Amino acid sequence: MQTEQVKSRVILYDRSNLDRIEWPDSEDGRYARAYIEPLMREGASRFIRNVDTMILIARMDDLILPITVNEGEYDNAYVCSPYTHYIRYARQELSLLKRPRLEKGLSALLHVLGYGMKRSHLNRVVHINNWLLSTNLFPHMTGEQVVTILHAVRERFPRHAIVIRSLCSSLHPDMIAALREEGCKLVPSRQIYLYRNNDADCGNAKARWLLKRDYELIARNGYTFVSMSEMTQTDLSRVAELYKLLYLDKYSYDNPQFNESFISSAMQSGALTIYGLRKDGRLDAVMGYFNRNGVMTTPLFGYDTTLPQSVGLYRMLSACLIRQSREAGHLLHESAGAAQFKRNRGATADFEYSAVYDRHLPLGRRWCWAVLEQVLNGFGVPLMRKLKL
Repeated sequence: MQTEQVKSRVILYDRSNLDRIEWPDSEDGRYARAYIEPLMREGASRFIRNVDTMILIARMDDLILPITVNEGEYDNAYVCSPYTHYIRYARQELSLLKRPRLEKGLSALLHVLGYGMKRSHLNRVVHINNWLLSTNLFPHMTGEQVVTILHAVRERFPRHAIVIRSLCSSLHPDMIAALREEGCKLVPSRQIYLYRNNDADCGNAKARWLLKRDYELIARNGYTFVSMSEMTQTDLSRVAELYKLLYLDKYSYDNPQFNESFISSAMQSGALTIYGLRKDGRLDAVMGYFNRNGVMTTPLFGYDTTLPQSVGLYRMLSACLIRQSREAGHLLHESAGAAQFKRNRGATADFEYSAVYDRHLPLGRRWCWAVLEQVLNGFGVPLMRKLKL
């Protein structure tokens, strides 16, 4: 693969010419190098078991964005497989509806759609700004910049749909407007929750009382909140185990399967800031977060699900996370799930979208994205709003 330059502004790098890149001497530039370079040099599957993808870097001005390229790979985690996200993962989550007849009908519909979408090569896709995490945070960038990068990627990969995940109207209005004007479809992906620490209306008295009570459980149950510097090499396997217990065993193995290599690399490079709850020498809960452009999110989160729910590990860890975001002055992106719990503590709901550019593809490739956009906006979003999922 050769270096590509479009409009003399965007340069794409792959593993073969990675040594030529001039990393920006900025917080975002240093973070990007610490996180992306190991994934490119050693391969994503070395760190995330269920991710098979080719990673490139797009540089525009001082922006550094990871690009992932896939041809199929239908067993991939949802972070780079639209099929996994919209078909396989969706079927697993139908039980949240608690309406057996509706679940059965939707499962049959997803089965039929999934067959057709594989035939139309839904997973022949390039993702822009894909950090292979549940939530992709964005650096400060304009609508014009994101469209220029979109053009560069389209010219390099004319047979692929171009996708930008993790967009929501309250955080990215300019980018969404520019991408819509460019002809992108906006396909809903999930309902998310945002905790706006700097908003005077964030949380009522009850929400603040709940958070205070949750935080007080730490001392009451004999736990200590420990930082990454207080963790040892022997803690690595426990961190990986705690993430697995929650995000894989309890939720879905279609989530990214981070291993000890990922956690070790993140700790050494500072790509994630990791904290945990320790009792009697053992970690029972862990979280790893990062921030960008005033927004903070936690792709690494887990606790010992074998302990009684009455211990309150999830409540304690969530209270610690909110406190960390408040002290840093960041908006906390709480991702999806545990909807009522997050609402009760002051988080507000928003919807996350994937912008999909497929105008350059034949009709046989475009229909699946058109169906997803229409069905999810017309039926999925209203249903999620109604059920407060």
